[in-house]
Amino acid sequence: MALSKHVNPERIIKESKDREIKSRSAHHLTDSNQDTVHHGGGARYGSSYGSSSVPKYKIPSKGVDQETAYQIIHDELSLDGQPLLNLASFVQTWMPPIADKLMLENISKNLIDQDEYPMTQDIHTRCISILSELWHAPSHHHAVGTATTGSSEAIQLGGLAMKRIWQEKRKAAGKSIHEPGPNIIMGANAQVALEKFARYFEVEMRLVPISVESKYRLDPKKAMEYVDENTIGVYVILGSTYTGHYEPVKEMADLLDEYEARTGHSVPIHVDGASGGFVAPFATPKLEWDFRIPRVVSINTSGHKFGLAYVGVGWVIWRSAKYLPKDLIFELHYLGSVEYSFSLNFSRPAHPIIAQYFNFLNLGFEGYRNVALTDLKNARTLSRALERSGYFTVLSDIHRHVSTVATHTVNDGDVESYQAGLPVVAFRFSDGFQQKHPDIQQKWVQTLLRTKGWIVPNYDLAPDLSQVDILRVVVKENFTEALLDRLVADICEITEDLTKQDSPIHALSTLGKHGVSSHERVHGRVEKQEGASEHSGTYTKPC
Repeated sequence: MALSKHVNPERIIKESKDREIKSRSAHHLTDSNQDTVHHGGGARYGSSYGSSSVPKYKIPSKGVDQETAYQIIHDELSLDGQPLLNLASFVQTWMPPIADKLMLENISKNLIDQDEYPMTQDIHTRCISILSELWHAPSHHHAVGTATTGSSEAIQLGGLAMKRIWQEKRKAAGKSIHEPGPNIIMGANAQVALEKFARYFEVEMRLVPISVESKYRLDPKKAMEYVDENTIGVYVILGSTYTGHYEPVKEMADLLDEYEARTGHSVPIHVDGASGGFVAPFATPKLEWDFRIPRVVSINTSGHKFGLAYVGVGWVIWRSAKYLPKDLIFELHYLGSVEYSFSLNFSRPAHPIIAQYFNFLNLGFEGYRNVALTDLKNARTLSRALERSGYFTVLSDIHRHVSTVATHTVNDGDVESYQAGLPVVAFRFSDGFQQKHPDIQQKWVQTLLRTKGWIVPNYDLAPDLSQVDILRVVVKENFTEALLDRLVADICEITEDLTKQDSPIHALSTLGKHGVSSHERVHGRVEKQEGASEHSGTYTKPC
């Protein structure tokens, strides 16, 4: 057993400090006038915390000046990974400096204060109309939707609306809404937010197994085996977080049309466009996935992903007011006027919504299209480079031509000739490499990339393919070709070093995961609880 597991760093640091014997008056001077003592002509950096512990788990009895508080926190946060090299997250990490300025000017505004900030509310409304038109809502001039703190909240609202409509139909037919109760269908590759809706709002979650044949995503034909009269809807994901594949919305809708014609039960679709909602309309506008399909009743997206705004903004849009039950809308009277709210949160910052509108004005359709096409081009280059190395197999398909296109007639720059999907590259060791080097663990690549600054996750696929682990890179606007070149070089160098039998990096299997040190984790952390539900296989694992 490793000795480090028995060491409490905070305790040994405390025991290792200089021992000082102070007179009563000296103790009084140091303790009560700490700032005065340390702010003199001696130690400056970190002020009073230069050689004493920073309060971590309780509020200090006495504060420090602003510059010192800033320096302490700034220094600790410098141990975080660099957002530029974070290829694990879909979240946008860069905006133009002028957008930073605009957000800072409005950082104190609360979106819910509609009467106090009427222009902010107008901008909110404009964004909803823009998205409704972009996604071909039947009447975007009377758009129905709202900003959210992200796609998680937006998915909850879309699911709640479908559940309430199902309940109203059951009651009108004189049927129970409790026995056997509602269910919702999604692929086993569903992101945690979809599972949260089912668990938090007491809806049975029916996970459809994935397979290589289904391209690691929802299989519509298999999904139909789970549909019944108690199905409130189907979550269809436009951009799987595992591999970036779009799920086939049109095929799912056609099968549900046949089911309704046969049984009389109408099952709606909510499209989780957390990432794809800001990629597909610009990169592949001919692809049918949105409100052009009548069975799609609601769509969500993350403005802070490929919407290119900073974190803190999502959107949910309904096909029309018919699909948003009135009892989910609250009428407010205490803010100076009559206002309406349909969200899980109440107060929320307004500046992310303003940042979203800035992007709409600044980029326009052409700008968003250029960003999407550049991202996809770089993702295709990365995919081909990894495969040509011979070390890796790429599971994502955006670099592969559609089957109806003859390869010799293809213009490589024509995005329509490739399979549609997110600019995501999911890859693993090739079968040949694994056979030749069975002792090398793929997770070592993640660890060694982190030593070079790159954050590239290695994780298992969804149930039925959980024995396969993959590495994944999300290609975003600030992942330039120069960075791509360096990443490929580092991946190849690391992989080649791993194959050298005399290399000390064969000992990597003993390394732990990056993250917060163990002694920090016991404070303010939710631990595993007895009696918790079993892991369903999606990204989230119950405590």
